[in-house]
Amino acid sequence: MLKEICSLNLNVLFLLGLALFFGTIGGRLFKKLKIPQVVGYIAIGILIGESGLKFIGGDVVNTFQPFSYFALGIIGFMIGGELKKEVLVKYRKQFVNILLFQGITPFILVSILVGVTGGLLFGDYRSSWILGLLLGAIASATAPAATSAVLQEYRTRGPLTRTVLGIVALDDGLALLLFAIASSVAFSLSTSAEVSMLKIFAYPLYEITSSIVLGILAGLILKFLIRRYTEESILLTFSIGTVLLIIGIAITLRIDMLLAAMTLGVVIANLVPRKSEEVFNLVKGFASPIYVLFFVLVGAKLDIQYMSLPVVLLGVLYLIGRVGGKALGANFGARISKAPKSVQKYLPLCLLSQAGVAIGLSILANHYFPGEIGNTIIIIVTATVFILEIIGPPLVKVAVTKAGEIGLNITEEDIIKEGKAKDFMDKNPPLICENMKLSDIIKMFSESDNLYYPVVNEDKKMRGIITVEGIRQTILDTDVGDLILAHDFMEPVIVKIFPDTPIFEVKEILHKYNIEYLPVTDKEDKIKGFIESKKLDRVISTKIIELQKQADSLG
Repeated sequence: MLKEICSLNLNVLFLLGLALFFGTIGGRLFKKLKIPQVVGYIAIGILIGESGLKFIGGDVVNTFQPFSYFALGIIGFMIGGELKKEVLVKYRKQFVNILLFQGITPFILVSILVGVTGGLLFGDYRSSWILGLLLGAIASATAPAATSAVLQEYRTRGPLTRTVLGIVALDDGLALLLFAIASSVAFSLSTSAEVSMLKIFAYPLYEITSSIVLGILAGLILKFLIRRYTEESILLTFSIGTVLLIIGIAITLRIDMLLAAMTLGVVIANLVPRKSEEVFNLVKGFASPIYVLFFVLVGAKLDIQYMSLPVVLLGVLYLIGRVGGKALGANFGARISKAPKSVQKYLPLCLLSQAGVAIGLSILANHYFPGEIGNTIIIIVTATVFILEIIGPPLVKVAVTKAGEIGLNITEEDIIKEGKAKDFMDKNPPLICENMKLSDIIKMFSESDNLYYPVVNEDKKMRGIITVEGIRQTILDTDVGDLILAHDFMEPVIVKIFPDTPIFEVKEILHKYNIEYLPVTDKEDKIKGFIESKKLDRVISTKIIELQKQADSLG
């Protein structure tokens, strides 16, 4: 018995490592092809899952289910953090109009397409309309995971990004309400039991209310802990622990954990706005492996061999109705709310992805309507979720690229991490020849605001450094004037860097040697540029401010 348990644990750990390792590789390969990484994660999931090599079967996916729940909780928490009070107040009309139209339009289109066409094809109008109503409600749901992952990957900022995050955060609740209405009507088509119908209608309302209340209570507790403690490790532990707690409670109470986690993020972002930025950054850094595993499992659990031709036809109708409904509804809602042009044009491309919520509603539909209807819904939703998760993220990238919002949400840490010396150095610094007279050097000082000047020979190779403070001491200590040349009082160069030296290494070198400057040379020691510490900090700050202004100018 012990041997079997150890074997199972080893197998699960191996598959966990397999999913994370190859999922990450797939993401990096797709990124090099200019395709969002989440598509690579899903592709690897297909390769090692039910439709591929079958390393990860249904039983293993069930074993990993807690990780998927954790990922959804983290995603909900992070998206909730984007819904700040000032944004909601400023754009409330815009959000409400777009939210309603982009949710209700696909609901209507899918219901009619599946209900009417299914009845004509199969002759069973009652079952076809039940199927159409339930699929229509599920069609309204939009997955926040893949969409927000693309926005995060490409560091987007602007009106389109803001609108997308707001819509996908609120869309979950709308989908639950529509599903409540659809399931009530569908149940009335199959039975006349009014009490049962009332219970079906009331349960989603209980689910939404309970999820929000749970998120608020957890947020108040976490707010108290965030204000009390400052250590990063403790903040991260309490934050992750709170997310896990509300996920566990939500599962126990059978309420929507994603909505509860979103509410938690909203509470923290608005009650402790300054400290919340640190908390969200810590959680984001911690959750990367969980994201990878989540998307790998989305691909792994798809098994396409059980699809029949009628189910494929219904799936095509579902896709047409959902994509068309989202596009028409989002565009119309943006127009009547007078949203910026970029939102009107490109928002429809950002709302196609589906995942956890849609699959969860399909399982709930299977519970309410067991048998052929329930099984058909699960197969259609699972298959179309895969297709939408493949085409959705690239279209999000296209949209934010066309809207000009890529790369506008960059922090100082991002710049330091990704930048190189050649991007920030002074490429034409004032150079002092080693035989230059003191009077000429002083004249150069008067024409420049630099504090440090590289000294070079005739071939522009580094010979030393002259500082403003050093030359001041020279003037005070001597009377010989032009008899002194630059070579006589230059200081030796402590350390040099190359143009491709990463900026984070530049910062480390400046700190390590306690210096304020760094010459940038090639391998032959010829001067290519010059970096002063204060100017470097100023350039980074200026770049961040410029990106923020650029994002704000978009609308």
